[in-house]
Amino acid sequence: MKKAIYDRVHSNKIDFNYFLGKIKIDFNDSKGKNTNATAFIRIKKDSLMWISITGALGIEGFRILVRPDSVWVMDKLEKTIAARSVEYLKEIVKLPVDFTVLQDLIIGNPVFFPQNVNSFKTTGNTLMALSTGEYFKHLITVDTSNNSILHSKLDDVDQLRNRTCGISLSGYAQVQNRLFSNMREITVTEKSKLDVLLEFKQVTFDEVQTFPFTIPKNYTPK
Repeated sequence: MKKAIYDRVHSNKIDFNYFLGKIKIDFNDSKGKNTNATAFIRIKKDSLMWISITGALGIEGFRILVRPDSVWVMDKLEKTIAARSVEYLKEIVKLPVDFTVLQDLIIGNPVFFPQNVNSFKTTGNTLMALSTGEYFKHLITVDTSNNSILHSKLDDVDQLRNRTCGISLSGYAQVQNRLFSNMREITVTEKSKLDVLLEFKQVTFDEVQTFPFTIPKNYTPK
C-alpha cells in the first residue's frame, strides 16, 4: 500500500525535453526587504538551465547558466562574471538542491519524497503522506481528485538545524497535456525567513530552445 502512495504522489510528474517559462517573482527576506522581478527560464532536461532576470523597468540585471556541475552568473549591471560549483545553488535557494532538484522545483514535480513512506491518511479528497529521507521529513498533501500536489512541508531531520520549508502549489491548468501549477508559494525558515511567490505567466514545453551566454570581454571575474 505504501508503494501505491508513493506512486500516487509521483503520478503527475511532468516529463519533458525542453521548457520555457516566464515567471513573476516576489521575494521577501527576514529584514522586510521586498524585491520584485521577472525571470525568463529555459531548460534542456537534465543538462542545461538558462535564467534571465529583469527588474521593474524591464532591464536585464542577471543572466545565469546552470549545468549539473556548475553555475555561471553574469551581472549585467556591474559587468562581472562569476563561475561557481553547483554547490552555489544551496546558498541561493537555502536548501540542499542540485540541478535535478532545482529543475523539479521549477517544473512543479515532487522533491525530497523517497519511497519509504512512514504513514498516510485520507480525508475526503485529500491525501496526506509522510516520508523520511536523507535531509527532510516530508509531509505532502495531494488532491486525490486529480493527484495534484497541494502542499509540501519539509522539516530537517537534523533537529539542531531547525530548518523548515513550506511549498504550496495552486492555479493548476492543463498545459500541453500536462497538469501544471501556475502559482507557487515557498517559505524557508532556519536562522532567518525567506518568502518567495512565483506566478507563471507563460509556459511552453518541448519547443527547442537556445541558451545564449556570451561573456563580453570587458566583464570582470568575480
